[in-house]
Formats: sequence, C-alpha cells, structure tokens
Amino acid sequence: MSAQDASTGVMRRALWVAGVAFVLCFSLVPLYRIACEQLFGIKLGGSVAGDAVAATVDTSRWITVEFDAGVNSGLPWEFRPAQAEMRVHPGQVADALYYARNQSAVALVGQAVPSVAPSSASAYFNKTECFCFTEQLLEAGEERPMPVRFVVDPDIPEQVTRVTLSYTFFKNEVATQRVANQHAAATAH
Repeated sequence: MSAQDASTGVMRRALWVAGVAFVLCFSLVPLYRIACEQLFGIKLGGSVAGDAVAATVDTSRWITVEFDAGVNSGLPWEFRPAQAEMRVHPGQVADALYYARNQSAVALVGQAVPSVAPSSASAYFNKTECFCFTEQLLEAGEERPMPVRFVVDPDIPEQVTRVTLSYTFFKNEVATQRVANQHAAATAH
C-alpha cells in the first residue's frame, strides 16, 4: 500500500467520523425535546405549533397560574417567584418573573427543572422562553431576575381552571467545577 493510498484511507475515515459527529450533534435537540415531552411530560416551547396557539386567544375563559419555587438542599440559593399567581386567557402570551440569589461565597451553576400541575394540564402549558432551558451561573452574592414566557393552549380541558408552574433548582456539579477552575486560572495569571 502506498503512502497516498494510506492518506486517502485516513482522510475517508476522518470525513466519515466528522459526518457522524455532525449528524449526532444536530439530532440531540430533537431527541431532548422528545425525551422531555414523552418521558417526563414536560412540554418545551418555541415550536411552530406553540406560535400558532398564541394567535388564538379565548377571552371567554380565565386560567389562574400559580407560581412555585424550590431549591435542592445541595444548592445554597434563594429562589422565589415575583408574584404568587396571575390570571391569563388561554392563548394569551404571558410573562412571569422569578428571582434567584446565590447566598454562598463562591460562584455556583444551577439548573432549574420545571413541572406543571395538574399533570393533565402539562401538555397544554407551553414555555416559549425560560431560564430553565439553560444552566444559570450566579457569582457569589449575585441576584438575578429569571423571566419565563408562556402560553396556555386554548384546547386545555374546560375543568382545568388553575395550573401550578413549579421550578426546582439543582446544583450542576460539573459546570460549577468548570467555573471554579476558570476562576482559579484567571487569578493565577
């Protein structure tokens, strides 16, 4: 086998690996969405269907949305909703606000996990923008508003008049360690 044939073989394998990696990366988002919606009953926003729902507002009904906040004991944060509840018409785009404050002396990364109750309403509650979609880094003592934009689908069953949107923040150990390493490297220079 000549050197050129060997180079061509290596190049083909490298292109094949790059193609597989490319396909894998782009398939992760839809797979995540499917897992959230099918396995956990969490409806993620930002879809075309969610945008179409927002165009039809049912002004004949009201839904009371209650806001709840919690923090896992491993994360020394304070986390609270700005208001206890709000009334919305199904199909109406609404904005709510939570606040998170890092009570520790070091930077920490948290990830919020949402839930909607009753469970029969979760398929009709669409978050189009949410702090829960990404990791949240708070420096020591930092407080930050955490907005969420949502729409309650007009097809929500008539008997559902009250929905609770709840979040629990958990510490992301891996991301927190990465931030600590970055801070240590920055102070070493």
